[in-house]
Amino acid sequence: MEENDMEKKLQGCKKGSSQREIPVPPAVLLLFVMGLMNIILYLYLDHVFVSPPPAVVEALRCPFGTFRMGQMKNCSPWLSCESLRTEVRKLKRVGEGAVKRVFLSEWKEQKVALSQLTRPEMKEDFLHGVKMLKALQSEHVVMLLGYCEDDGTLLTEYHPLGTLKTLEETLSLPKYQSLNTWHHRLKLAINYVNIINYLHTSPLGTLVMCDSNDLDKILSQYLLTSSFNIVANDLDALPTVNKDKGILVRCGHRELLGEFVAPEQLWPYGEETPFNDDLMPPYDEKTDIWKIPEVSSFLLGHVEGSDVVRFHLFEIHKACKKKNPEERPSAQVVLDTYQKVLNSLRDTVMPGVREML
Repeated sequence: MEENDMEKKLQGCKKGSSQREIPVPPAVLLLFVMGLMNIILYLYLDHVFVSPPPAVVEALRCPFGTFRMGQMKNCSPWLSCESLRTEVRKLKRVGEGAVKRVFLSEWKEQKVALSQLTRPEMKEDFLHGVKMLKALQSEHVVMLLGYCEDDGTLLTEYHPLGTLKTLEETLSLPKYQSLNTWHHRLKLAINYVNIINYLHTSPLGTLVMCDSNDLDKILSQYLLTSSFNIVANDLDALPTVNKDKGILVRCGHRELLGEFVAPEQLWPYGEETPFNDDLMPPYDEKTDIWKIPEVSSFLLGHVEGSDVVRFHLFEIHKACKKKNPEERPSAQVVLDTYQKVLNSLRDTVMPGVREML
């Protein structure tokens, strides 16, 4: 009997001890929670400034000939000449180029950008820009709201951050200083190359960004959106290349100079032969590829980690600078390389990402 009682007591002890939970030290639990929060924060920061996937963006877009912006719930037809004349109110001039004068304006209590033709002799370029805007409406191009060919007016979405020329000033503002990292700057460069790739593979064929003879000129062609993306804005000089039909381009009728433009855009016959536009050999879209390294370098700036990014982009940028345009990579190849660099550097948690975590 005593042995049986002892055996029952031992079994009871074993059963009680097996059911008793082992206490978790508070420090371990705290570390686990902090680690989980860091992962969630990292994923949030990684995606918060990235545009939605193309399928989602396209699903949100209005049918051709209509638009929706701001708090609008429904798509509205592009504004007609009459609507532009009676419903749009100019506020102040915010820019001027060779073709258009741009005014910050108001339409139904919403800020918009009204562009007006500067001189009648530039109307052909103006109409070409309108044609391009209509045909290329996408997440890569500023939203068209209306136009009037008779009046030489064009209405587009207003982006208060302005062109890429003022990027450094924007990032120095307290509101945007948290975005002044290699991570977000590289995403801007990816955004830029993505637009070039879109133009080179557009529904209209292979298009060349001809208004790009120096860095300032290129930067003035693109707008920075409030969601910290880039959209092409000025499409007045966007000729088509069709190599199968032997159709190449020449950007303008004046002689181009300097190292910024591609070698094939320079006068090839020496200083002893005066420039003659009729004798200038044409070229293709690879002139845009030549200029990518300088634009990207500007977008990357000189923040912590940007030098490491440049090091990883060295080989693809070297390929962009091949003297023979046929040896330069396509915009798609450049885009794929940029994305791989972003992914690899993000995975290694470079300086800047640690700050975000």
